[in-house]
Amino acid sequence: MTEKDPILYKDAGVDVEAGDAFVSRIRAAVDGTRTPQVLGAVGGFGGLFRAHFDLEDPVLVASADGVGTKLKLAFATGQHAVVGGDLVRHCANDIAVLGARPLFFLDYIATGRLDPDVLAELVEGIATACRHEGMALLGGETAEMPGFYADREYDAAGFVVGVVDRGRILDGSSIRPGDRLIGFPSTGLHTNGYSLARRIVGDSPELRLEAAPPSLGGVTVADALLAPHRSYTEEIRQLVADPDGNVKGLAHVTGGGIAGNLARILPATTGAVVRADSWEEPPIFDLLRRSGRVPEEDMRRAFNLGIGLIAVVGGEPTGGVPIGEIVEGDRQVSWES
Repeated sequence: MTEKDPILYKDAGVDVEAGDAFVSRIRAAVDGTRTPQVLGAVGGFGGLFRAHFDLEDPVLVASADGVGTKLKLAFATGQHAVVGGDLVRHCANDIAVLGARPLFFLDYIATGRLDPDVLAELVEGIATACRHEGMALLGGETAEMPGFYADREYDAAGFVVGVVDRGRILDGSSIRPGDRLIGFPSTGLHTNGYSLARRIVGDSPELRLEAAPPSLGGVTVADALLAPHRSYTEEIRQLVADPDGNVKGLAHVTGGGIAGNLARILPATTGAVVRADSWEEPPIFDLLRRSGRVPEEDMRRAFNLGIGLIAVVGGEPTGGVPIGEIVEGDRQVSWES
C-alpha cells in the first residue's frame, strides 16, 4: 500500500506566505491614514481609537456598504484602486448627510486566491480615500476562501464610524412644503445600477468596454462606467456652515435613485416634485438608455441620472442647482419634465 503524500495548507488553496506579503505591502498605506486618536499598530486583534470629542452631546454614527457589481468592471480592467476609493467615499457620504464627520474606517475583503498585487492596489485605493476624508483606516479582515470566488476576483465591504453633536443631527424632521431641492452633480453611475448597465453592455456589441463612442467625448465605455464615486463631504460641510442656506435635510442618491433616497428623509406629511430637465445628465446615462431601450421608470429607479446629493433647504445656499421643491403629500416623489 502506497502512503499518501501529506496535504499542505497551501495545497488546499490558502497561501500564508502570500498573505504575509500582502500585509507588508499595505502597511505603509494604512499607517499613512493614522490620526492622533489612533492607538496601537497594524496587525492587532482590534483597532484602538481614543474616543474624546469636543462636543456637547456626541453621537456616534455608523454605516456599512459595498460597491456591488461595479467590482466586475474592476476585474475586467484591472482598475482596483478606483473601487477601493469608492468603498470609502460611498460610506463617508452616507454618514455625512446626517451631519457627521468620519472618524475611522474598517474593510472586509474576501477572495478565492490571494493575489498580493491586486489586493494591495485595492487597499491603497481605500487608504488614499481615507486620507482625503481625514479618517483612519483602523483595521480590517482579508479572507482567503478557495473555491468560493473565481480566480482573481474578490468581494469588498466597508464600515465607517463618525460622530455628530446630537443637536446638529440632520434628520429631515424640519422639512416643510415650500422648501427647495438643491442638487449636486454625480460623476456618473457612482456605485449603483451596475447590474443593469453590465447587462446593457453585454447585449450591445457597439458598447465594448474599450470602445469610445462619440457621445462620450472620446472616453471609453469602461472609463465612463468606472468614474469614481464622488465624495460630497466638503460640499456638505460648506452647506451646514452656510448661515443663508438653512439646510434641513440631505439625501445621498444611491440604490433606488433620486426618488427612493429623497423619500427616506421626508416627513410623513410632505412629498417632493423633481424637475427632470433642470440639470444636465452625464452622457453615459443616455447611451445606456438608448442602447438598452430602457424605460424611463427603470432609468430613474436604477441610476442617479447625474445627481448624487440632494439638499433640502429653506434658504439660499451657495452651490448646487435647484431641481425641485417640497410639497404636501405622503412621502411621494413625482417627476415633472
